[in-house]
Amino acid sequence: MTSRPPRTVDLPGVTLAYRESGPPGGPPLVLLHALGERAADWAPVLPDLAPAHHVYALDLRGHGDSARTAAYSLEVMRDDVLAFLDALGLDRIDLVGHSMGGAVAYLLAQAAPERVDRLVLEDIPALYPRRAGALPEDPDPDAHFDWAMVRAVRAQLDDPDPAWRAGLARITARTLAVAGGPASHIPQERIAELARLIPDCRLVTVEAGHLVHGTRPAEFVAAVAPFLAR
Repeated sequence: MTSRPPRTVDLPGVTLAYRESGPPGGPPLVLLHALGERAADWAPVLPDLAPAHHVYALDLRGHGDSARTAAYSLEVMRDDVLAFLDALGLDRIDLVGHSMGGAVAYLLAQAAPERVDRLVLEDIPALYPRRAGALPEDPDPDAHFDWAMVRAVRAQLDDPDPAWRAGLARITARTLAVAGGPASHIPQERIAELARLIPDCRLVTVEAGHLVHGTRPAEFVAAVAPFLAR
């Protein structure tokens, strides 16, 4: 898979960085990373994930080389991705999201079902309220993400909008949910619920814990690549 230097695109209210790989004429595939990660997090599964696709791995706002902004939310990140698709002229895509990126992905697939053909959701559940976790008291100022973003997104994940769960029924994309198994901190029964709520969704478990594509890249690719293959 051909790699290209990082690029940026100016969108309303934010500049996003992204990396491209794969054949220019291939079907577009967009990758969305987890909270506190960035586009480079997908390196263990490239180029084998979707060798025939033209891949766009994004740094979501507040992450990596993308802009830090005054406002953060999962809905704003969803809108950023939609604006990215419009800016690059990508009418219909395949979409892969891990953890927080999976939440952004399924919010996009709810809001604009016509834009998503195949959807892969890696270790992200149907979201319910949960006990808030503590953040570090002295966060690393050199982190490759904005701690204000972490606080805002964590607050949403701790107390999610019930409409997000109800909206799973509006997803029309053919969907694959990849669960990390009992070693993951994510309640696996909630991932199974997500798979039941999305009309066309298949569930597969890779015994890897939460970081499925990083911990067991070959097994992740074996599950996802055939699903994405044309």
